[in-house]
Amino acid sequence: MEKKAKNIVTNNNTDNETHDMTNMETNLEEHITEKPIPILQNYKDTVFRMIFKDPGELLSLYNAVNGTHYDNPEELEVTTLENAIYMNIKNDVSCVLDMWMNLYEHQSTVNPNIPLRDLFYTARLYENIIIKKDTYSSKRIMLPSPKFITFYNGVEKQPERRIMKLSDSYERQGEVNLELTVVQLNINSGYNEELKKNCPTLCQYMKYVEKVRAYKEMMPIEKAVGKSVDECIAEGILKDFLIKHKAEAVQMSIFEYDEELHKRTLIEEGIERGKAEGKAEALLELLEESGDIPNEIRQKILAEKDLETLKKWIKLAAKSESTQQFLMNI
Repeated sequence: MEKKAKNIVTNNNTDNETHDMTNMETNLEEHITEKPIPILQNYKDTVFRMIFKDPGELLSLYNAVNGTHYDNPEELEVTTLENAIYMNIKNDVSCVLDMWMNLYEHQSTVNPNIPLRDLFYTARLYENIIIKKDTYSSKRIMLPSPKFITFYNGVEKQPERRIMKLSDSYERQGEVNLELTVVQLNINSGYNEELKKNCPTLCQYMKYVEKVRAYKEMMPIEKAVGKSVDECIAEGILKDFLIKHKAEAVQMSIFEYDEELHKRTLIEEGIERGKAEGKAEALLELLEESGDIPNEIRQKILAEKDLETLKKWIKLAAKSESTQQFLMNI
């Protein structure tokens, strides 16, 4: 017989971050696509976190991940981390059940720093657990055993299951005295279908995400989210949640999309910048074989970020018999 659920810890700070949304109208007769909800730039919550902070939904997710059958969410004790110092590194949701501490993260972009972030979260959660105990005591303080899961639903191709380790970030490899292992589970369509079958809400969440992705290719993100929310309600997908939290869900989805787009843009710009720098260095090496390069020309080449321009210059340099001829051609 499995023991009853003991307590749950979440760190969402929704009271602090959404106080200015409590008076927002959620009348379902008002079409979001006709009257877009203004975007709150400091709104940092996510649909995933809001769904699974509910004890019943979190218990269902826990059972699906661990193959258990706990059935009494009323015994879950919900707490939050209120320390403002930690607001910028808050975790999505974590729970302690039968002396297992489970930390769940949701990611729409691949993040190799999840083990490091989970290290911070775990230290903070353990601090709360032992706050009234003496760590200098000769008696050992027993702690709930941690499990770290990241649910990935981004567009970058990822395997069904991936192991991420804190030690992968160590500058010096060798004996590992501190390790933390995270299991990344891909929850996109076609991956971990058994998991989603065992947690219907997780499955419905992904159906909602997929609708938003499809519609945002055809219309502005505000309209795409509004249309997706209305369709999901009509089709019974996350219906109760979306009816109750329609305005917040729209806000969160738009923010998540903007944040995901920003991260992808930074990554792509970094890749393009790296490519441009590589092309510029190759061009300089080619020109140096034909003679000295004036400093102003060297700086001009290094400052050029357009790949097509650099490719054109490399072709010109290859055909030029001297640096002076190249300079005349450009």
